[in-house]
Amino acid sequence: MFTGIIETVGEVVAIKNEGTNKHFKIASKISHELRVDQSLSHNGVCLTVVWVGDGFHWVVAVQETLQKSNLGLLQEGDHLNLERCMVANGRFDGHVVQGHVDQVAKVKSIQDQNGSWLMTFNYDSSLGNITVEKGSIAVNGVSLTCFQSHDGEFSVAIIPYTFENTNFNQLKSGDTVNLEFDIIGKYVKRILGK
Repeated sequence: MFTGIIETVGEVVAIKNEGTNKHFKIASKISHELRVDQSLSHNGVCLTVVWVGDGFHWVVAVQETLQKSNLGLLQEGDHLNLERCMVANGRFDGHVVQGHVDQVAKVKSIQDQNGSWLMTFNYDSSLGNITVEKGSIAVNGVSLTCFQSHDGEFSVAIIPYTFENTNFNQLKSGDTVNLEFDIIGKYVKRILGK
């Protein structure tokens, strides 16, 4: 389980294809602290560390993950938001994030508001996912609060710290991001749907 509070940004330094899987070599300032079999959120996708080297680690994404997230679009030089699993005695600063991406969205617009950024995203609402006004959402693994929540669209406000310490500073209109909708909202919707 994660909280959506990003620890660092990693860089994709190599990609290898193996059948329908992709192996990613990620360089980051926390890679040397990782261990094999550890779960690590990469842009909100929980992946297992399979190899650790000096300043880098390797993970594997299977076809299902590549189809439902933006990991299949990654190229060498791209940056990923990284977060290790929450420790049992740690502070819970974000919200419950499982690392299970529900679907992707497109960046509709980014507005510089002279001290913060307003980002608006469009997603395919026919897949049954919903946002809730003032509810939580994970975008590329970052815990954020939705507003201007409509069918298939929502906005978030990004503070300077988040903008500078995540890959949000590289996003532009038309880019694809990963979405994990609020787990409480998903359960409520599922219960009410029955």
